[in-house]
Amino acid sequence: MHNIETPYYLCDERLLENNLKILADVQKRSGAKIIVALKGFAMFSTFALVSKYLHGCCASGLHEARLAKEEFLKYNSEAEIHTYSPAFKESELEEIVKLSNHIVFNSPHQLDRFLLKTKEINPNIHISLRINPEVSASPKDIYNPCGLYSRLGTTLENIDESTLNRVDGLNFHALCEQNVDALEEVLVAFERDFSKYFKNLKYINFGGGHHITKKGYDIERLVCIIKAFRLKYQIDVYLEPGEAVGWESGYLVATVLDLFHNGMNIAILDTSAEAHMPDTLSMPYRAEVRGAGVAGEKKYTYRLGGNTCLAGDIMGDYSFDVALEVGDTIIFEDQVHYTFVKNTTFNGIKLPSLVVKRLDGSVEVVKEFGYDEYKCRLS
Repeated sequence: MHNIETPYYLCDERLLENNLKILADVQKRSGAKIIVALKGFAMFSTFALVSKYLHGCCASGLHEARLAKEEFLKYNSEAEIHTYSPAFKESELEEIVKLSNHIVFNSPHQLDRFLLKTKEINPNIHISLRINPEVSASPKDIYNPCGLYSRLGTTLENIDESTLNRVDGLNFHALCEQNVDALEEVLVAFERDFSKYFKNLKYINFGGGHHITKKGYDIERLVCIIKAFRLKYQIDVYLEPGEAVGWESGYLVATVLDLFHNGMNIAILDTSAEAHMPDTLSMPYRAEVRGAGVAGEKKYTYRLGGNTCLAGDIMGDYSFDVALEVGDTIIFEDQVHYTFVKNTTFNGIKLPSLVVKRLDGSVEVVKEFGYDEYKCRLS
């Protein structure tokens, strides 16, 4: 892979399949249906593999719904497309409804406005309403859909029985890369406030944020919770993780472009936290670097910085056993989910190429980017 120009993301299908097998096992033993949230993992060059294990896609609007139809259903024509948006645009609604098996409205107002038209366009579509259970253990406010004054989902005081009699399902999304104990906390409030409306429903969607494929996640507890919920209410259950699908299945490869000293050793890379690893700044969290330790742990410590003019475009301080040199490779671990789906061309910086290591060990550069991707976003 030394012949592949950096920066690039590499997804290893063997690691990806390990995650998919875990999710498939949860489906089999719990009876739940798991769909991939495209907002977190949308590497469609792997959908031939993903579609063997998962039931479909969760889309966040028209473009993701189109991607699901074009790239997921060509491998699995029975796959489902669930489309949710905080607010649907009337000009896009018809195409979304034609593409989708399920449509999820964010508010009773949107449900009132579009329900009749939706049913006229696609009589077989399932209608759902997103609920805000007003309980969440999300670690950061920016990722907390149940925070104060949240725009995501409908609270109990804004729902009446006549509204819920018109839907087939309810959705809630309250987690962010969390274990099953956080789900239990949410379910207590959700059942307390909304279970009286379950009798006419076909399904409940538990949303995403379930860190099922992370080491230490209590899978057995999750299976028990889902089985008990389905038995208690005689209802189907969906989950729509994004990070759990792509978790630790690939990395971002960069090259050291320059080295200098300003109070400490600084290395400039041909990638960017701001443009290519945005969650490391907004979460924030520290991305692991292969072979590196925390500052001071190993002999040589460097601040790794991005190649943009943003002063805060910094990956962090890392230490190495051997002094870095210009041209050295730096590998940021676990950079396949919630990374390239958020990439920008800020400063005109080149987008990283997308690379897949297939199950047979072969390496394929599936997409390269250049000037056109920068220019086409401008006018």
